[in-house]
Amino acid sequence: MDDLTDEQLDRYGRQILLPRMGVEGQQRLLEARLLLIGAGGLGAPAGLYLAGAGVGELTIADADEVAASNLHRQVLHAESRVGWNKAESAAAALYELNPEVRVHPRPERLHGAALDEAVAGADLVVDASDNFDTRYAVNAACLRHRRTLVSGAVIRMEGQVTVFPFADELTPACYRCLYREAPDASETERCAITGVLGPAAGLIGTVMAAETIKRLAGIPEGLAGRLLLMDALTMDFRTIKLARDPQCPACSAFQPAS
Repeated sequence: MDDLTDEQLDRYGRQILLPRMGVEGQQRLLEARLLLIGAGGLGAPAGLYLAGAGVGELTIADADEVAASNLHRQVLHAESRVGWNKAESAAAALYELNPEVRVHPRPERLHGAALDEAVAGADLVVDASDNFDTRYAVNAACLRHRRTLVSGAVIRMEGQVTVFPFADELTPACYRCLYREAPDASETERCAITGVLGPAAGLIGTVMAAETIKRLAGIPEGLAGRLLLMDALTMDFRTIKLARDPQCPACSAFQPAS
């Protein structure tokens, strides 16, 4: 490992002071490669804290464009970039925050071989998407390539976060153990219909960032094997244990990539 520069010691000094972080943990962050799926309500706050923490390389994939209706919760974007692709808008904002982070915007919805390639090239994947098809595809790709997955969701004033440590030998569950089948499209709730509280997305996105930073820095404690449930209306937080589904269509027949 190369020694941290004086500039890095200054920028990340308050983080390095943490007993479980130190210089070694910060160095791990600086060398990490991260894939962030989605730069919306969850990916926006997560991206800001990940770049601020000094993640070395951050690939952001999102096919959507910034709209004015996004701005109350997608705090990475700005009025001046309405109409931009979200991944490219995110890259511009994160460069302003921390030009040391190598941000690679991918203005597309990753699927198939492109998703497999992106997951294989990352040390950890953060799924901040907003639909079951993407979540299932990302879960499967992370299983195949043994990449730890940080997954979150938010709707109305409620949200959830968990970590699937697929890089470990003993994985307690996967996303399809939690949601075996996607609900019918007519039953799927979207924030454009049900609404979403901006700070609720911020709370979930920052928890996702915290779990990611700890994992990349070599701190294993956290939400692996547990699902954090948040209700911002009552401001209640609780966790439940996750159990592997022996009939899960994804991980019961899991075969890692060679």
